[in-house]
Amino acid sequence: MIETSANNLASVPAIIPYLKSAESCGIDYFPLLKQAGIDAQVLSDNSKHIAGSAMEQLLLLLIKASGDNCFGLRSSQFVEPASYSVLGYICMNCSTLRAMQAKIPIFEKIVGDMGVTSVEVKNGYVLQRWQCKFSDNLAARHEVEHVLGSWVTYARKFLNFAPQDEVWFQHSAPSDAALLADYAEIFGCPVLFDQVSSGLRMREDRLDVPLPQANEKLLEMLLDHATRLLAELNHSQLVTDQVKNLLRLMIKQQAPSSAVIAEKLGMSSRTLQRRLGEEGSHYKDVLNELRLELALYFLKNTELGLESIAYELGYAEARSFYRSFKQWTGQTAGAYRAAQR
Repeated sequence: MIETSANNLASVPAIIPYLKSAESCGIDYFPLLKQAGIDAQVLSDNSKHIAGSAMEQLLLLLIKASGDNCFGLRSSQFVEPASYSVLGYICMNCSTLRAMQAKIPIFEKIVGDMGVTSVEVKNGYVLQRWQCKFSDNLAARHEVEHVLGSWVTYARKFLNFAPQDEVWFQHSAPSDAALLADYAEIFGCPVLFDQVSSGLRMREDRLDVPLPQANEKLLEMLLDHATRLLAELNHSQLVTDQVKNLLRLMIKQQAPSSAVIAEKLGMSSRTLQRRLGEEGSHYKDVLNELRLELALYFLKNTELGLESIAYELGYAEARSFYRSFKQWTGQTAGAYRAAQR
């Protein structure tokens, strides 16, 4: 399981499906909110976030109150685009699932830090994984089932598309075999337990099926809005994280200078370098760390050519990317891709 952080956050929209599910079960959740340390008034503002630890505690209380071993899974039926904040509407307006998957790692933090999405492509199949950050195993199991159930419900209801061929869970099947019918009903495909990862598995060709509701102009507006939200959220983070997230948004074609990033953060270049130094980092280190992270992702999970990857990483010349990648990893980009395949 991914290491948790005291600074993890969960957006209000991410909590609402759980509360609607509790309400449908006749649960008075307001005392549980108070017990988890959540101000009920915060829930009226979808732009707000609460501590991830508070959400984890609330989920445990709701599971106990419901007495339902599939509470997280059943709560996924209450998902709607707003449950993912602006990211939900961004996904609705992407032209393909592949385009959608490219946006999730950038803007996922707006929804919260409860877990991390990643994509693995292998032998003509794609596994869209989700790894939970919750420390409690019971809460993590319900959250994982909720997230994967929400993905499928969202795709079915709002994209008119059901991409998954199989659903994988890293945890074991419920001890009550009768509950397996609920998994089959919600996912509508084979559900496998005790797998290496939790995620949706699908044929790779499904990633490029056109999504008819896509709207390019609306998508641009939503991306601008999401960028502003992410920048606002970044103010609560380490400067290193703020710089990295801004670079993630701006790096394509030409990596911005530290002066440009400093201006975006409302500080001077000297102040930026000092703040990074206090956190044991340097602007060039953050830039290279992000470039390596993205390079490994593109080489492993996409068919982009090496020159196109260099462009995505903000290199003016592809040979600069080749040289840097060899320096970082000790092998060429081509050799790394071949080894992954």
